[in-house]
Amino acid sequence: MQLKTILNRCHKFKSFVYDQARFVGEAIEVTVLPRANAKAMCSHCAEPAPVYDHLAERRFEFIPIWGYRMFFLYRMRRVDCRDCGVKVERVPWARGKRELTDTYQQFLARWAEKLSWLEVARSFRTSWEKVFQSVEFVVQWGLEHRDLSEVTALGVDEIAWRHGHNYLTLVYQIDADNTRLLWIGKDRTMKTLLRFFHFFGEQRSLKLQYVCSDMWKPYLKVIKKKAANALNILDRFHIVAKLNKAIDEVRAGEHRQLQKDGYEPVLKNSRWCLLKRKENLTEKQEAKLKDLLQYNLKSVRAYLLKEDFDGFWGYVSAAWAGKFLDRWCTRVMRSKIEPMKKVAKTMRAHKPLILNWFKAKKALSKALSSGVVEGLNNKAKVTTRNSYGFRTYRGAEIALYHALGNLPKPPMAHRFC
Repeated sequence: MQLKTILNRCHKFKSFVYDQARFVGEAIEVTVLPRANAKAMCSHCAEPAPVYDHLAERRFEFIPIWGYRMFFLYRMRRVDCRDCGVKVERVPWARGKRELTDTYQQFLARWAEKLSWLEVARSFRTSWEKVFQSVEFVVQWGLEHRDLSEVTALGVDEIAWRHGHNYLTLVYQIDADNTRLLWIGKDRTMKTLLRFFHFFGEQRSLKLQYVCSDMWKPYLKVIKKKAANALNILDRFHIVAKLNKAIDEVRAGEHRQLQKDGYEPVLKNSRWCLLKRKENLTEKQEAKLKDLLQYNLKSVRAYLLKEDFDGFWGYVSAAWAGKFLDRWCTRVMRSKIEPMKKVAKTMRAHKPLILNWFKAKKALSKALSSGVVEGLNNKAKVTTRNSYGFRTYRGAEIALYHALGNLPKPPMAHRFC
């Protein structure tokens, strides 16, 4: 079977034919010719036009075959378009001045979903820049062709990016049947989230039913203004995270004070005993926790308050849940444990948004909560770690859309991987 037969079977072009194929060093070069009487297409308007002249031969890299790099050689024509003037023709295997064929770019982009970009470049003897270019091509095509008409639930959160206080605002679709990254913005400010709603459009924003977010004030203000018909939900993930942070702060401070006063360091190695759920404790941690509960320590009292708060999530009625929250906050304010008092004040300030979780509980599935946002955020962090070589925001943006955007793929005549 000839190489041309294989190419015609999996990658045939209507107005072009494969001519000669030859080895050149460790590469295979295949000459491509236009069919007789086939009209060239204007690259600007995609309409047929008469040939004006020919340019020098160009090389377009195709998918490697049998370990050999493969190139298409083609002498580009210029056309004299009636509407656009003299333009370079449009060819079906590549776009613009790119050196890679569309198919090869999709091939590299698919492998970039499984390996780091640097590993893909090394495996196929190409450069990191070409892998990035390929992923960028697929992402841009997907963003242009994705459907945003059925979005009813959003999740808004941020992740740290690079060193220092640099953040990316991530907006996800978290509908029960579709979870994906919708938009990425630099920083975590009101202007950042306003840019998302400007992109999303007023009509689509008014159709939103639920928005899950944390307690970051700039986000809450924008959501209230731009998604007026949506129920803004603060679910249990962020509340429990704040409680755990407060307990850890109490434990660390009390442990230092006990050491300073010369007491036995009973809180040593107790962090996870106080932060983990009971069912997740190891035997050693269970024994340690049992010993700790015998002491009248602030850390123990804070832990018991956190455990008592677990009953909050068992309510069905938002009204009864609100009464429980009021009683619990009163107890915390009387405890004189400052980090826990700070959490109680925060809960009181955001009480309506917290209770929205119960109002929406019947309509929400497991996927429709901020928990799924945190899961996607973890994937986003893994993506930024695996895609070595990021020097710019653009690189991080493309990688995150590629990994989490669930974008449509450009059509291919044959799937190569």
